[in-house]
Amino acid sequence: MNTDETDEVGVRVTDKRRIDPDTFEVRQQETADVPEEGAEVEGEINEVEAKVAELTGDLQRVHAEYANYRKRVDRDREVSRENAIGGVLNELLPLLDDINRAREHGELEGAFKTIGESLEATCTKLGLETFGQANEPFDPGVHEALTSESNDAVAEPTVISVYQVGYRYAGRVLRPARVAVAGTD
Repeated sequence: MNTDETDEVGVRVTDKRRIDPDTFEVRQQETADVPEEGAEVEGEINEVEAKVAELTGDLQRVHAEYANYRKRVDRDREVSRENAIGGVLNELLPLLDDINRAREHGELEGAFKTIGESLEATCTKLGLETFGQANEPFDPGVHEALTSESNDAVAEPTVISVYQVGYRYAGRVLRPARVAVAGTD
């Protein structure tokens, strides 16, 4: 219990000591202070909960941004890898053409044959695809028509011979197939 006294100057002083200095007994606390302290503690709890919710939201946003960043970096890394391999394969195309010409002329024998087949197998393993065959429909996206002739036997423009095969890597045409086309007028 708090005791109110007035000192010599006339200022009111409240004694909030738990033990009475005169009787040395424990004073009873007033119940009016408890609701104020409870409301004060509840207000602090609400503030802390609001701060925790705000920080949790910030953490979730940062986590989502980081996950998106990782995905973007992985995607960029894969595109960079594909571009590097595509560039190397593009530089090897003249060698592959030479191997094909040697095969057509029966000159692909011995050690040269082993090396040629090994190079072709490695390029295929890396994802290089060849395309362009006779009697397939002409597609200007993947074929380069060097010659054309009129032919009533075909219903649509068709490849009749292939001068040079085309190459594709990762869905991208590295070099179109150079062909002769037959079509109706």
